Amino acid sequence: MTEERVERRLVAVLAADVAGYSRLMGRDEEGTLAELKRLRKTLVDPAIATHRGRIVKTTGDGMLAEFASAVDAVRCAVEVQRGMADQNGSVAKDARIEFRIGIHLGDVMIDDNDIFGDGVNIAARLEGIAEPGGVCISDDTHRQIRGKVDIAFDDIGSQTLKNIAEPMRAWRMQIDPGLSSTTRPAQPLALPDKPSIAVLPFQNMSGDPEQEYFADGMVEDITTALSHFKSLFVIARNSSFTYKGRNVDVKQVGRDLGVRYVVEGSVRKAAGTVRITGQLIDAATGAHLWADRFEGRLDDVFALQDKITEGVVSAITPTIYKAEIDQAARRRPASLSAYDLYLRAQSHFLVMTREGMAEAVQLAHRALELDPRYGLAAYVVGCCHMMNIAQGWVPDLKRETEEATRFFRWALSIDENDADVLATVGFATSFLTDDFTTAAEMVDRAVTLNPNSALAWNHRGQAYLLGGQCAEAVRSLERGIRLSPLDPYLYMSLAGMGFALIELRRFDEAVVAGRKAQRQNPTFPTTYHCLASALGHLGREAEAREVASRLLELEPSFRISEWVKRGAQWSRHNKLVIEGVRKAGLPE
Repeated sequence: MTEERVERRLVAVLAADVAGYSRLMGRDEEGTLAELKRLRKTLVDPAIATHRGRIVKTTGDGMLAEFASAVDAVRCAVEVQRGMADQNGSVAKDARIEFRIGIHLGDVMIDDNDIFGDGVNIAARLEGIAEPGGVCISDDTHRQIRGKVDIAFDDIGSQTLKNIAEPMRAWRMQIDPGLSSTTRPAQPLALPDKPSIAVLPFQNMSGDPEQEYFADGMVEDITTALSHFKSLFVIARNSSFTYKGRNVDVKQVGRDLGVRYVVEGSVRKAAGTVRITGQLIDAATGAHLWADRFEGRLDDVFALQDKITEGVVSAITPTIYKAEIDQAARRRPASLSAYDLYLRAQSHFLVMTREGMAEAVQLAHRALELDPRYGLAAYVVGCCHMMNIAQGWVPDLKRETEEATRFFRWALSIDENDADVLATVGFATSFLTDDFTTAAEMVDRAVTLNPNSALAWNHRGQAYLLGGQCAEAVRSLERGIRLSPLDPYLYMSLAGMGFALIELRRFDEAVVAGRKAQRQNPTFPTTYHCLASALGHLGREAEAREVASRLLELEPSFRISEWVKRGAQWSRHNKLVIEGVRKAGLPE
């Protein structure tokens, strides 16, 4: 049997559609359709023909075209957008037809005069992140047109495109100063020196006015919960709700409100059940960073609101945190601000190695030189010294303790109501001193200040573990893990959970927690302390020896006697942990 050969060719694919087409049709169906046909006939189709392109197909408000040359495709797109800008000059803003265009140079399959494949899909996704009146092109396209077209493109970095396996670098057309003012955005507000976010009113898809109140109440709850995070700049409800009932472009919202991130969503009710969708969007690029769906019965509206608020907030905060670190890593070192340096310090801290701590301390010190009132930078330095103590990476324990204490006090003197800083200092107090009463007061106050902070709950759990109250430690750590199941610090919480479970003689559960921590970060020594102890208690000698061997690879100088000296009180309350490590055969 002969295999049919698929015809392929390398082409520049242009995808275009009308921004806000549904809104325009809802406003004036016949007028919108007539105007779109006129623009196609007088501007778009002739431009494609002039630049030697072929219209592959049309889809209502959109079209797909192919060109033998990337230069021809981009020149065509620029001509169309310039022509549209000229024609929109005298048209009311809410009645303008504006195209978004995406272009990608790639390999496509040909079948019955149609084209298929990733080359087509990528062009369509690039069109989706283009601005109204704008053009977005792939890096492959940009390499071919560099220096050959009369308009510049801005590098917008690596973009995660829907249903495209790998992130792709993309470029956005610079707005031509000669274009009509209708296509030029107003001067955007300057972004704050920390992550900024607006929660837009959720769209009621039910047609039920009662759900309008439910959706509005939930958005207010999400906004309030996010505002408890001192590391975020959150736009107030009154500003966000000015967009209620409007079809908005999140990029324009970002410029209008001066925010980097936008949360939007919808509510749909059916047969006593409500379905909520939410998504977090990078307002600069339009890229979706997170999306999820929540469902529940309306029997208890307030409980459902709380559940959804918790789910949204717990997903958003670590996603923003990771996105901010990734952005800082792409910036040029010569232009780093105190905030950028803090983010880079955090990324090194998260590696949890001796070298990572040293690099993080240097970066955070540089941030403090630029801004001595930057409390988060002082906080990071304190955390690094604390981790050095906990892992035995210090030649002088007394000096390291003094430095950790000094920087934590520095951070608290700047903002004593930052829940995350307060909880960390409470944990450090429990570890470094005998004063568990003060430590407990601090971590309890932290979770009161921000009950949505996973870090605060996790540090409360660690503090209670060190104070010998292991049942309460487990409850706090479970709450922290529930609030942020994708947290980059999760392995620390899991290792602490393992210790608490050992003290409660739940050894099998401790092994499960330790294995999860090991999978997330296989170089964190505390994980192996936990696993060695739990396996030692269970009499699983071969596994315990294997874990002990891995720990000694990470810490060749590990000795139990030195290990128990690192904390002021934990060895008094965590005797089963120490006993299990001895059973695993680690050197005394």
